[in-house]
Amino acid sequence: MIVGVPKEIKPSEYRVAIVPAIVEQLVDSGNEVIVETDAGRGSGVSDEDYVEAGARIVPNAADVWANADMVVKVKEPLPAEYPMIRSGQVIFTYFHFAASRELTDAMVESGAVCIAYETIEESDGSLPLLIPMSEVAGRMAIQEGAKYLERPMEGRGILLGGVPGVAPASVVVIGGGVAGSNAAKTAAGLGANVTVLDINLDRLRYLDDVMPSNVTTLMSNSYNIRAAIKDADLVVGAVLRHGARTPVLVTREMLRLMKPRAVIVDVAVDQGGTFETTKPTTHTDPIYIEEGVVHYCVANMPGAVAGTSTYALTNATGRYINQLASLGWKQAVRENPAILKGLNIAFGKIYLSEIAGLFGYETASYQDILC
Repeated sequence: MIVGVPKEIKPSEYRVAIVPAIVEQLVDSGNEVIVETDAGRGSGVSDEDYVEAGARIVPNAADVWANADMVVKVKEPLPAEYPMIRSGQVIFTYFHFAASRELTDAMVESGAVCIAYETIEESDGSLPLLIPMSEVAGRMAIQEGAKYLERPMEGRGILLGGVPGVAPASVVVIGGGVAGSNAAKTAAGLGANVTVLDINLDRLRYLDDVMPSNVTTLMSNSYNIRAAIKDADLVVGAVLRHGARTPVLVTREMLRLMKPRAVIVDVAVDQGGTFETTKPTTHTDPIYIEEGVVHYCVANMPGAVAGTSTYALTNATGRYINQLASLGWKQAVRENPAILKGLNIAFGKIYLSEIAGLFGYETASYQDILC
């Protein structure tokens, strides 16, 4: 199989989908790897590094898309890439279809085989390709939130940990999963008073056991969210609904209760967002103010720390990339139920019911592939 790696074109996206170690594994298994020139520069990987591992460098993205049987990316294809996608071509990336009707329609029309990182699911219910980026995004949420709480950055001028004689900041984390727990741990480590809300009581018990004493757990419901954010300096939205749009848990009316120039960081923006007022931003223009609250809603937060996140991601994706390349996508989904769950769209059919229902398509049966 020819595996292609284009340079990411989403604004301020510095990650790359494959590192030289994976190139070496693919080539040793009899595959060919083509990489667009400078695709790895933002992550500190040179063209020479790829060549030494056995890849072939091509001058532009069109060459990658025209020749690759499988294209491996970090972020979803953008409109400039749609015309280059071929029917039957495998695309393995973060798609987050629930956040974009345009992307969904384009991939249906393309006939491509779309396997989404975010819906790969192992037998224990874990989402192995979301976990590493959720870890990064959760920690970054506090790092960015702390920065935008500074007064020159439009925030309240609050130091998260306070100082002797001055109270620390109040941080509220909505969602106690991987991203939320990493956010809570980071905020607590900086000395903030942290409240974590989740609907899973067992998860709250676990967090109550492992978190430091400055973290409080709270059952998530509208009443408790409204009360918690009223006194918050920083609110992190970290809710995930597998394959579907993130539920809006903080309404515009609730935001009006918050302190002026408090900060919200919506980690869930890729899936539509936790806040009614969420709209995607970029690393070059990361914030806006609405209802007097500073919104940080960057849709590819881990892209800013590519030197860490590229390796965290490829540590997790490598085995799936190798299996797809070695077996071909049809055999891979037949042999590995986790990859089957990652199959969202193929040859104009939508296999993930959450996406099909959201946009008015019929849900295709996996049996069409497994037979």
